[in-house]
Amino acid sequence: MNYLLLVAGIALLLFCGDLLVRGAVALAVKLHLPALVIGLTIVAFGTSAPELVVSLRAALAGSPGIAIGNVVGSNIANVFLVLGLPTLIAATNCDQPFIKRNMLYVLGASVIFITLCFLDPLTFWHGAILFALMIAFLVESGRRAARRPDPEAIIGEEALELIDGVSGLPNQRFGIIGCLAAGLIGLPLGAQLTVSSAAAIAQTFGVEEAVIGLTVVALGTSLPELATTLSAAYRGHCGLALGNVLGSNLFNILAIMGLTAMVVPVPVPEFIKQVDIWVMLAAALAITPFVLRRGQITRLPGLAFVAVYIAYIIFVFMPRANDMVSLSAH
Repeated sequence: MNYLLLVAGIALLLFCGDLLVRGAVALAVKLHLPALVIGLTIVAFGTSAPELVVSLRAALAGSPGIAIGNVVGSNIANVFLVLGLPTLIAATNCDQPFIKRNMLYVLGASVIFITLCFLDPLTFWHGAILFALMIAFLVESGRRAARRPDPEAIIGEEALELIDGVSGLPNQRFGIIGCLAAGLIGLPLGAQLTVSSAAAIAQTFGVEEAVIGLTVVALGTSLPELATTLSAAYRGHCGLALGNVLGSNLFNILAIMGLTAMVVPVPVPEFIKQVDIWVMLAAALAITPFVLRRGQITRLPGLAFVAVYIAYIIFVFMPRANDMVSLSAH
């Protein structure tokens, strides 16, 4: 039953998160906000709503391992899986405008986040530092975007299509209100189902809650990014995949962990400090050479990325599985 509840919770998160984004974007379009403003704020924050509500709910429910595991695991999955799988369809270009600068932002944010993790727990002021950096990034990105004639280079083609109504925005007042209400009500319910079922599954298997957060929950909340990059690969628009992943990872660290820590202190599990945050940093470093050369992530590196992710998932579970065998033997 807990597995069904977990699947239902993640599905509810993704569905209601999409409704919230569409309702908020439709409202912003009605208010005649510029596309760049909508893309850099409403779309960017809205698409990260599932990760945000899960992390907040987990931290408030006394499951900090799920909260921080969701963010760290999502960043690892975004690089090794979300960037790796689409290369089986078509190579991913690394020549977007400002991609080098955004890569440096992700690396810098990762280093700052790792440093703060060793000042355990993450408190309000740690969260405020992270969130302030997110605001600074958005302001700087807005200034860069205002100087360019191609907004899709900054906010992504998918975001621009959504803002332009191609993806089916509600037009009527009641439709907008309905989407907003469904999103605002459904997201907390989905988070509650996801966190409670994930905690129960962790207890059943005798593993730390962070293990479920790093794997099942993180992968579930990364599904929109995976669907977007696979769709882009099929359509031959692979150049936008890397930018979407970098933006998602930056939001996960700065906005989601920043806001979560500002609401409630977040203790960092010891094994995440020992292993997983370094895997997250290694994932960011793995794509840095492709960005610096402005080359392509082809099928062979993509296969290596997927293989590394599978090995990481096995590694996360195996030590805990061995502990369970040893305990049961006694």
